[in-house]
Parts: sequence; C-alpha cells; structure tokens
Amino acid sequence: MNNDFFISGIQQVGIGTIDFRKTWNWMIRYFGADTKILEDDTVAERMLPYTGNQAQKRHACIACNIQGGGGFEIWQYSERKPVPCPFEIAIGDLGIFAAKINSSNVQLFYDQLPKEVVKTKVAKLANSWQTFYVRDLYNNLFQIIPQPSIYLPKGRVNGGIGGVMIGVTDMAKSVQFYANVLGYDSIVYDETGVFQDWKELKGGDEHYRRVLLQPSIVREGAFAELLGPSTIELVQALDRKPRKIYEGRYWGDPGFIQICFDVHNMAALKEFCAEKGHPFTVDSCPDGEVFDMGEASGHFTYIEDPDGTLIEFVETYKIPIYKKLGWYLDFRKRDPKKPLPPFLFRLLSWAAKEPIRE
Repeated sequence: MNNDFFISGIQQVGIGTIDFRKTWNWMIRYFGADTKILEDDTVAERMLPYTGNQAQKRHACIACNIQGGGGFEIWQYSERKPVPCPFEIAIGDLGIFAAKINSSNVQLFYDQLPKEVVKTKVAKLANSWQTFYVRDLYNNLFQIIPQPSIYLPKGRVNGGIGGVMIGVTDMAKSVQFYANVLGYDSIVYDETGVFQDWKELKGGDEHYRRVLLQPSIVREGAFAELLGPSTIELVQALDRKPRKIYEGRYWGDPGFIQICFDVHNMAALKEFCAEKGHPFTVDSCPDGEVFDMGEASGHFTYIEDPDGTLIEFVETYKIPIYKKLGWYLDFRKRDPKKPLPPFLFRLLSWAAKEPIRE
C-alpha cells in the first residue's frame, strides 16, 4: 500500500431502509448499535451520479456497538419513496448481499436471539469458523462470524460489522481489486462447491466459488482498534447469471448501499485509485474544502469495484464527544496513526447512547 495514505478498517456499512426508526431500533435491540456517532437530516447534494442527478433529502445516522467492529449507517429518503429490490436477492447476486457481524461466542449468540428473529442453523465454514445467518425486519442478511477480541465490554456476545459478502462476475479481477486497492491481500480460503451454511438461503443448493480475504497487515489509525480486523468475502455464482441488486435503483434505496472505509490522506488515496484504474466517482471536497455532516465534518469519496459495487472512503476531521459541553475532537491536530484512548470511546458511548424508541 502507498505509504502516503492508510486505511484503518471498515468504518460502516450503509443500510437503506423504508423506516429509519424501526431499522435503528432493531439494530440497537439485536446488534447493540446504540452509540450514535452522528445523525443528519439534510440534503445529499454530492451523490448526484447515484441519485438520478437530483439532490435528495434524507435522514441518516451512523451508530456503532462499542464492543468493537464497524458501524451501521442507517439511511432513509425523506421526500422520495424508497424503491425496494424488485426480486428476492440470492447468494452471489451482484453487490453487497450480506454484512458480517462479529461475535465472541457464535453459539451463545444464536441461543440468546429470541424466536421471532429469523435465523439459519449454526454451521461450519471452510476455515472451521462457526457461523449462522440472521435477517432483519426488511430481509437484509447478516452473517454472524467469530471475533474473540472485544474493545470495550458491555455484556454482549456480539460486536459490530466485521466485513461483507459481495457478489462478483469475475473472481480473478475482483480478488485483484480488493487486494491491490483496499489491501485485502491474504486469502483465508478459496472454495468451490455447494455449501452447508447456505442450505437455508435463496440459491443455497447451487454451486459457487467463494474467496475470503483479509489484510496481511495490522491496520493503523485513530479508529483502528475500535474497528478491529475485517474480512471481505467474494462470491461468484456458477450455475446462473447473477442479477445486479441495485439495477435501476438509487443509492439509498433499501438494502446494503455501500461499504465504507476509514482513511487518512484522501489526496494521496485519490491519486492512488486513479493510477489503479478506479478514479473517484464522487468527491465531496474536490477543491480541498471541508464537508460538514451536521454534527461532524470530514471528506468522503466513492469508487466502484469491477461490478459497480460502491466503495466509500471517509477521512474524519471532527466528531462530537460531548455536545452538551461543546467538546469536539479535531483529528487534524493529532498524530493520525495514534489510536484514540479507550476512555474517549467510553465517554462517547455514555454521552451518545441512543435509547430504543418504539
């Protein structure tokens, strides 16, 4: 990777919804996403290539589980009627078809989930990990995976986002992209066949090639220890032509809209991505300005993977720590590779804890 920039991990996965509050309540109740990093109810003016060339008003938040892992960006159009996927998404359909959730004890997490939560049976992966799958209120698919490390204990056996599953059409090309551009350059497994853990899912009786990738280096940065390790699983359908999940729909429509990475030095990253043949398709600060996200500020950009799946980069400049006291953390005034001390996240978790509102 280019020494002028670095990626600290998966900051969040975007989840488009038809009901912002119901979705967030579900994420709080079952995934512990009760620490609000920011909430914004304004107009998305910088995403025109993916919103019909019109600025769209939306209500969004980023929330995390302070036990560790990436966060959840929950996103709903405020004035436009969201358009759900017109077909039932199957394994290997193009785009993000599942997000991975960390758990320190997969079997116990399975046992603790109430009967009303739709889930598959516990199975084993090629690397002997235990796993199972959960569906949320709107049929979004989450894979539960082992992750023994806990950043700040809160009495749960699950953390936040630990990766995603992405449907692809050309495995070799996609592996190269995620290795060379995003640093997921180590293969955990590369398997072809019909898989036991997918037996209860749409398309689970078909043949696939699945490749699980992880970085070969330990990530650095202010949020690296909170975000923790992550994996990206690429899946190629072999028995049918997969469908594009967001074909004919907008960014922000229901489903997994993007995977977002926390980065440092966006200018160097922009040059790097262009050299790799994946230039920014969206740049919130093309002239070096600061993008205000309501309670926070920073710089966000997008690229596409070889099949058009959206990859977001965010360089954070400022976030609220304790708004009542006017305490904000300015990342431009500190060593970018130095991890934030845990007490700051404890304070953030205490000050920004979001209750369930029925």
